[in-house]
Amino acid sequence: MLKNNQSAGRDKIVVIVGSTASGKTALSLEIAKWFNGEIISADSRQIYRGMNVGTAKPSENELKQIRHYLIDIKNPNQDYSAGQYKKDALAAIMKILKAGRLPIIVGGTGLYTDVIVKNLDMPEVKENKKLRARLEKDIETKGLDFVFNKLIELDAEAAYIVDPRNPRRIIRAMEIALLTGRPFSAQRKSGPPLFDFLQIGLKLPPEILKEKIQKRTKIMIKNGLVDEVRGLVRKCGYTLKAFDAIGYREIIDCLKNLITPKEAEDLINKNTWHYARRQMTWFKRNSEIYWFDNNQKSAKAKIIKKVSKFLEF
Repeated sequence: MLKNNQSAGRDKIVVIVGSTASGKTALSLEIAKWFNGEIISADSRQIYRGMNVGTAKPSENELKQIRHYLIDIKNPNQDYSAGQYKKDALAAIMKILKAGRLPIIVGGTGLYTDVIVKNLDMPEVKENKKLRARLEKDIETKGLDFVFNKLIELDAEAAYIVDPRNPRRIIRAMEIALLTGRPFSAQRKSGPPLFDFLQIGLKLPPEILKEKIQKRTKIMIKNGLVDEVRGLVRKCGYTLKAFDAIGYREIIDCLKNLITPKEAEDLINKNTWHYARRQMTWFKRNSEIYWFDNNQKSAKAKIIKKVSKFLEF
C-alpha cells in the first residue's frame, strides 16, 4: 500500500484535471503505466452505459490495458448525484490501495473531484415535483435564460457550476436553493483531508483547444455519434436527464429536424468551448493544482518527474 510519510501516514493519490479535450485520458494512462496505477473516472457523463462516442470514453483497448472504475455504472434513465459519486469513488480508492496500486482520479467534472479532494459533505435534498413543474413551466413560457438569471440572483457562484444551457441542472440548483433557503454553492462543507493528493492540471492555449474540440467533434460524428444517439432515443425516448449532455442534446435537435447536421456540429463545438471555459474557471480557483501546458513537448516528462517525487520513487 502506498503511504505518505510526510502527511501523517495518509495514502497518496494523484488527481488529473483540466478542460475537455486537454489530454487528461492519455496522461492518466501514461501515469498508470509508469506507477502501477488504476484509474477512477471523475466524469459525470461517462458513468452512463451506451453513451460512449459522445462522452469520449476510453477505448476498449485502453480499458483493457489499465483498470478503470466508475465508467458504465448506470443506465441513462438512472439518477446519479455527487454524493453517490463520493461513496463509489471512496470504495474504488480503498480497493486500489488494498491491491497495493496507485489510485489516479481523472476527469473534468469539478464537483466530482472536489467531493474527494476537499472531502465535501453534499446536501441530500429530495426532488419536489410541484416546484419542478413550476420551474419547467417558467422555462417553457419565459425562456431558459430567465430561469438561469433567477438562479444567479439566488446564488452568484452557480454561474461557475451550472451549465446555463442545461435545464435539468438549472432546475436542480434552483430546487436546492429554494427548498433549503441557502445557496446551492454554499451547501458543500469541507472536511479534513482523507488522503495526500497531488493535483495536476492540464491546460492548452485557447486557439489550440478550439482546434482540438472541433477535430474531436468531427471524429465523434464520423465514429457514429448520430447512430448512438438514435439508438438511445429508440430505447429510452427523448427526455432523459442524461441527454442534456453536450453532444447529445444537439444531435437530438437534429433528429427532430429542428436544426441541420451542420448546425448541430457547430453548436457542439460552441457549447463544448463554453463548457471548457467554465471548467477552467472552476479549477483555477484551486491554488493546490500544479498546472502544465500540454502543448509543450516537455510537459509529460515534467509531470512524470513531479509524480515520481511525490511518490518518492
